[in-house]
Amino acid sequence: MKKHRIAPEVREQILKRIKEEGISVSVAAKDAGISDATIYSWLGKGVKSAPTIGELVRLKRENQELLALVGEITLKMSHAQKKN
Repeated sequence: MKKHRIAPEVREQILKRIKEEGISVSVAAKDAGISDATIYSWLGKGVKSAPTIGELVRLKRENQELLALVGEITLKMSHAQKKN
């Protein structure tokens, strides 16, 4: 199998789409014509260190807040549909 070098700016664009736009690795890989493993390798190289306890606590709190918000929105939508 031939190896192709991906230009750094193309790599950054792909990673930006995943991190900022939230597209999946498989979609990004398919769009770029490369393997999922290549992108996972890039993502792994970008990891500097394990998250700190403070970062984990913050992320857990944010996750709980987001889940509560989704629950509230779901209830509001459910009530609105019942009225119609």
